[in-house]
Amino acid sequence: MTEKEQPQHTAHHSTQPPQTAPSMPVAELVEARLAEAVLSEPVKVLLKDALGEGEAEGLSSVGRIYLDSVSVEGFRGIGPRAWLNLSLRPGVTLVVGRNGSGKSSIAEAVETAFTGTNTRWLGQDATRTSNWRNLHESSKTEVEVKLAAEGDNGLSTLTRTWSGNDIGDCAGTFRRPEHGTVPLDQVDWKQALTDYRPFLSYVDLGRMISGKPSQMYDSIATILGLGHISAAYNRLGQQEKALGDAFKAAKNEVPELKDALYALQDDERAVQALVAIETKGRPDFETLEGLVVGLPATDDGLLAELRAAADVQGPDLEQVGAAVDRLREALAGVEDVRLTGAEDALQRAHLLEKALAHNNRHPDEGSCPVCGTEQVLDVAWAAGASAQIALLRQEAKTAEDARSELRSATRAAQDLVQTPQRIPVALTDPWNAWLACRTVSDPGELAQRVHDTALTLADACAAVKDNAARELEKRDERWRQLVTRLASWTEKARAAAEGEPQLSHVRKARAWVKALSAELREKRMEGFTGHSQRIWEKLRQESDIDLQSVTLQGSEKANVRKLVMDVTVDGEEASALSVMSQGEQHSLALSLFLPRAATADSPFGFIVIDDPVQSMDPAKVNGLAQVLHELGEHRQVIVFTHDTRLQRAFTTQELPVTVFEVERGKSSKVHVKPVTDPVHQAIGDARALASTRNLPEAARTHVLPSLCRIALENAFVEAAWVQHHRSGGSEHDLHAAVADADKLMKMAALAFFGDVDRTDDVYRELRTRCGPRSVDLLKQCQNGAHATGARIADAHRFVDEIKDLAQKVRTAGVTK
Repeated sequence: MTEKEQPQHTAHHSTQPPQTAPSMPVAELVEARLAEAVLSEPVKVLLKDALGEGEAEGLSSVGRIYLDSVSVEGFRGIGPRAWLNLSLRPGVTLVVGRNGSGKSSIAEAVETAFTGTNTRWLGQDATRTSNWRNLHESSKTEVEVKLAAEGDNGLSTLTRTWSGNDIGDCAGTFRRPEHGTVPLDQVDWKQALTDYRPFLSYVDLGRMISGKPSQMYDSIATILGLGHISAAYNRLGQQEKALGDAFKAAKNEVPELKDALYALQDDERAVQALVAIETKGRPDFETLEGLVVGLPATDDGLLAELRAAADVQGPDLEQVGAAVDRLREALAGVEDVRLTGAEDALQRAHLLEKALAHNNRHPDEGSCPVCGTEQVLDVAWAAGASAQIALLRQEAKTAEDARSELRSATRAAQDLVQTPQRIPVALTDPWNAWLACRTVSDPGELAQRVHDTALTLADACAAVKDNAARELEKRDERWRQLVTRLASWTEKARAAAEGEPQLSHVRKARAWVKALSAELREKRMEGFTGHSQRIWEKLRQESDIDLQSVTLQGSEKANVRKLVMDVTVDGEEASALSVMSQGEQHSLALSLFLPRAATADSPFGFIVIDDPVQSMDPAKVNGLAQVLHELGEHRQVIVFTHDTRLQRAFTTQELPVTVFEVERGKSSKVHVKPVTDPVHQAIGDARALASTRNLPEAARTHVLPSLCRIALENAFVEAAWVQHHRSGGSEHDLHAAVADADKLMKMAALAFFGDVDRTDDVYRELRTRCGPRSVDLLKQCQNGAHATGARIADAHRFVDEIKDLAQKVRTAGVTK
């Protein structure tokens, strides 16, 4: 449904300034305490990490939210779409109507939109939960909730639609300004809807006091807001245990490890290990780690020699054999072509090339430099010689290839001879003989030398390696049995030593969290108990039962935990539930629910209560009105009831309230209309005065503009609240500002600019937003308070214009 499809908002209300501000959220309180704490910086860093990872579950990243409107179609008793439009600020709204009018369907629709289900159906037979779709409008079922999220510039939309015949066949979406649309389960409300449940029905009231002791305990313990503190304490406990266990494990192994090392005192490495372990302060881990990896702490010549001998690598006989075979085959190939025509052609080609080169150097010489024959080396001879060289070269290619292969085979054999980084003493002679092969230039001699010295060196290396390995094994036999154990202990001991300062920091951090948790738990529980007692005092009217205390016994992890409510009857101690009537029990349930829903940590700025008046006598209904009024100073309280006594209790006690009436027509057509609204009520009173025959002049000039002034003041208050909520400002600051805005111009400045001191800019802003006539109307309302009064020519027209102006002010506050 689009914004244009929604009816105009028609019902709004005002509220009194709060007597006390809501308590600071636990997360903010802990942050302030941590900033003040006298702790070292490492401890504070630990605490910030632990507390940062454990932010209170359930707090919505969207910010505190208030309901703007609810539209319902095809759900429960509502057929065609019906709307309930609310005021976007704290205050009490009553939604009244006879049984079957559809008011509870609206209440359940809001709850279902947020949660996907309704607690009234929990544990009910399927025949009772199957009729959730309206019989007259079955083609489409949808619930849409418009809401304002703190700090957002515009309204968000929560939509719940159904695709099947089961109540659970539904999906919720959330569209937020400048954030797009996401599935509802991506909005962080799931835990908050459990911890700070903002919905309460008549069935819920019964369940709150009839649940298991552990369930009652959990329902209260979660709202103390200490969950993230407990999580931080547990995380620090896990760190402490890990560090402490590591320290204990390393310490407990020392006696047996030292005994084992003492048994090897004839081994220098064991002695070095003992000295390193017993080093004052902390073990010498560098020495221990050097021993563990097999390196001596000092340069032990014998061990180094043995290790070098054990690691020595001699010639690869397979490679040597291949290289020698290749070299000998190349020699044979050269020998094969030496006496052939190819060899002769090669020699002749060489000879002719030299003669041709000589002729090129001495072109004017006419005789042969060898035989002296005249006029032989001419141009014709040079051409013939070049052609003959080409033929001879082609014929001599076999000999050239054989010689090239011989050169390559020779280099390959020489390249096998490499110099190692370290030559064991026992291998000096055979290795030098092997290295000398690189200087042999004769291929035949090289082949034989490489073959013979490689065999000699390989045999020598094998013998040296074997002897060294046996010697090392003999020397290390007992050490090897201990080195793995020493390595394991060294790793543990180093980790424990490095973690010892951290262990101290963790213990201090955990002790601080424990002390703070105990203090906050006690104070928060005192606050909760005090709030419950204050509510009970107003609801217990004419009852002889006193609520002495509400306490939690046990802990969150205890098998036996319960909520204990101590009461006295005429001064005698008793168990609450055993002596209370049904009405008193419901009053007690309200005393437990309302503080829970109104806690400062809750992301919900609204509370929806369905039918809380049942079983209450008239005196308790008056007390309930007072309780709801006080709650409405900081929460948007929407109460659905068919009992007219609650509305009467607000009226007779002159408590501000907005009232809607729900009417149901044929085919489940439900209509919601406003009954009372501060703006409309003032306009109605002004209209009634304007319609009075023979209206006295003083009433026209003073009373009528004063009534219209009241209407504008309430419209400005509402616009101020919406503007302040949208900016993400503190509600306490807003209440203080409203209390300070004792004049109409200040209230207008607060509504337009959030600043009571900008009264000089009000007329300009009012003219821009609401037209030039609006300034004259405002001035006339102001003049009604002066001795001369206001000059009003047409009383009815004046009231109509004030009504339009008030609606523009209210609409501007919502849609800006």
